[in-house]
Amino acid sequence: MSKRDLKKYLGELTKEQLEEQIIELYEKFSPVKVYYDFVFNPKEDKLLQECKTKISQEYFPVRKPGTKSRSKAKMRRSVAQKYIKHFILLGVDPFVIADVMLYNIEIAQTFSSGNYIKQELFYKSIFNSFEQAVNFIISNGILSEFKSRIVSIKEETTQQKWKNKHDFEVVLEKIDF
Repeated sequence: MSKRDLKKYLGELTKEQLEEQIIELYEKFSPVKVYYDFVFNPKEDKLLQECKTKISQEYFPVRKPGTKSRSKAKMRRSVAQKYIKHFILLGVDPFVIADVMLYNIEIAQTFSSGNYIKQELFYKSIFNSFEQAVNFIISNGILSEFKSRIVSIKEETTQQKWKNKHDFEVVLEKIDF
């Protein structure tokens, strides 16, 4: 069904029929429920804290009750990517999304500063996140608000002697601060 056909169909329904269909969608499909729950009660601060907690637990897992040692860090970039995609779909404020994007990189750098990481894929993945974050921030016109964090991330790659630190520098050279 095309968008035009859908508009025509919806135009033929009464207000009560429309309400009934929306309520049915709300009850039947979880993404619709999540969307309306967010639209009518956008607790962005709560979502942001939950997101940051999950991301940090990827690198610094919390000790499980009854055990003496922590579980191993999983370092999955996909956890942050799922939140970022979800936030974009919900229409969360771009400042919040940019904050999550940069936080993901910063927590990974915090982890790598105290742990030797031999997987090259980790560094490439963090660079991809950095490039994506910078592009998102520029496209939303909020570069000046995040400039210092972006520069700090680049400087941290130099300080930690990442092999791909030059890639980070190249991204910053393209930006007109």
